[in-house]
Amino acid sequence: MKNLTIPAASEMTLTAVCAALGDPVRMKIARCLARSGEKNCSGFEVGHLSKSTLSHHIKILRESGLIQPRIQGKEHFYSLRKEELDRRFPGLVAMLLAEET
Repeated sequence: MKNLTIPAASEMTLTAVCAALGDPVRMKIARCLARSGEKNCSGFEVGHLSKSTLSHHIKILRESGLIQPRIQGKEHFYSLRKEELDRRFPGLVAMLLAEET
């Protein structure tokens, strides 16, 4: 199994986080996780995406530091790094939970 790139909270940059959230699909994934907690890929409310496309979006969210994976057997579960994000970027999680305008 390969090592997954996940930055420490102190290494997260606002530029990387904003770039990751700049895509509507990734914003939906982040909002889904902010509202509901841990989910596997089939639980994301993003419509009908191919597995490879969804994996690409998850990789970008993970590498920016927004989400944390937990692997159990063959299943991958993801959660938003709420506490770390609140410390590093106060108000970001609240913004994710806010209704779209």
